[in-house]
Amino acid sequence: MKKRFIVIVLDSFGVGYMDDVPAVRPEDIGANTCKHILEKVTDLKLINLEKLGIMNALGEDIGLMKKSEYCTYGKSKLMHFGGDTFFGHQEIMGTLPRMPLMKPFSFYLDKVYNALVKNGYTVEKIGDNHLKYLFVNGCVAVGDNLETDLGQVYNITSTLQKMPFDDILKIGKIVRANVEVARVIVFAGENSTVESIKAAAEEKNGLYMGINAPKSKVYEKGYMVRHLGYGIDPETQVPTIMGKAGKNSILIGKVADIVENELGKSYMGLVDTKTIFNITLEEMDKIDEGFICVNIQETDLSGHAEDAEKYAEILEISDDYIGEIMDKITDDDILIVTADHGNDPTIGHSRHTRENVPLLIYKKDLKNTFIGLRESLSDIGATAAEYFQIKMPQNGESFLDKKKK
Repeated sequence: MKKRFIVIVLDSFGVGYMDDVPAVRPEDIGANTCKHILEKVTDLKLINLEKLGIMNALGEDIGLMKKSEYCTYGKSKLMHFGGDTFFGHQEIMGTLPRMPLMKPFSFYLDKVYNALVKNGYTVEKIGDNHLKYLFVNGCVAVGDNLETDLGQVYNITSTLQKMPFDDILKIGKIVRANVEVARVIVFAGENSTVESIKAAAEEKNGLYMGINAPKSKVYEKGYMVRHLGYGIDPETQVPTIMGKAGKNSILIGKVADIVENELGKSYMGLVDTKTIFNITLEEMDKIDEGFICVNIQETDLSGHAEDAEKYAEILEISDDYIGEIMDKITDDDILIVTADHGNDPTIGHSRHTRENVPLLIYKKDLKNTFIGLRESLSDIGATAAEYFQIKMPQNGESFLDKKKK
């Protein structure tokens, strides 16, 4: 008997802005990633996502995509502040979100500068007026992340033409040790150059200074990334609880970069959608029991690039692979397809959008059930914990008993 709980996170695939957006994120009013991509790419047909109930979660038919007559689905609010991949995945794993520290990088700039110099690096302060970013060893930029909630995340942006990723990561870990914001992201690409990184430097709101990641060309080829988090207790999360119970926990893609899984298996530093899904299919064949969580990041990267057509292309690839995964689902397996926030490529800015996300649930004996609008993504982790009969995570309410046969 196989007993596998598989979560596929289509990063940023939201289904409409949350009710609190007018008060907390007015720039996201009107955001609806799923709807606007379908309206923009009118010939898009996602057969398997349609079967799973994506249009039911959206609440309307659009173009070629229709509601499913037989599906188990729901939606979830984001309990975490804003709309952030790091917080979203910690929430999925069962962490109770806390209000993040909000500080522009300028608050820590001198402290980070001194720490890097102390460790033997050559560091420049680059920028006009009072706002600057750091440029380390002539090829590594350290500054504010401009694509997510401002003040929560700092970026380490570099080029693999000048420095190996492991050496860039060492710089990132020094930064991480000297700041208290939720995330420090270390990334580099083969097409980014010193010139393209410097040309992508931008100021925002008179407080933030950093590198516009899409403009830096860091995503274009050979993209490598590591997310360094702060203040998360893995002991209260599903992967660690699974590991301590002697059960398989497998993280694939960006989720492996941002969620601790020391007792399980993590496929880190992966971005290519086909590679991530192929590994998922291989791991499904290897285990009879276990928790598998997969992040498809290229949807989110397309949102940041404000490219609805590229987003649709990644959705088509994902839909085909989701069909292959559904074919492998046995009687006792559960598949959940969800997201961690929105990233509407048509909204007029390149940041994440605060949206409700779909909860599409596939189990062979489940049909035509609405599990409601959930209060937290942690309900996924709580459901996994009940499914495996392990200790419950810190946060969340299981919906296992709401899935009617």
